[in-house]
Amino acid sequence: VQLQASGGGLVQAGGSLRLSCVASGSFVSINRMGWYRQAPGKERELVATVASGDATYYAGSVKGRFTVSREAAKNTLYLQMSLLKPDDTAVYYCNAEGLLWSSAISGALQNFHSWGQGTQVTVSS
Repeated sequence: VQLQASGGGLVQAGGSLRLSCVASGSFVSINRMGWYRQAPGKERELVATVASGDATYYAGSVKGRFTVSREAAKNTLYLQMSLLKPDDTAVYYCNAEGLLWSSAISGALQNFHSWGQGTQVTVSS
């Protein structure tokens, strides 16, 4: 399963950006998709997730400013980011977890966990 993220860029503090992530390949279902970010010198951290049934989770640092959503029919994940701060500067990665048909055992399902290539978000002060 391949994930292609886009929408990053340079924005001034207080501005907005919308990230997109499209999943492609052969899979049975996607159970959860999410956004993570990694700033220079820091570990990758969870930003927001959306599960099947549209249950969402947000990191405290972005709650109220970011909105995660998913368009299941298009296998696409979005992250609407508003009121951006310089601390939001990072490479943003999308992630997907789900099921696909096993290539080793006929008729069996197996889990997959895929990452996109990342998109840079830079917020200037």
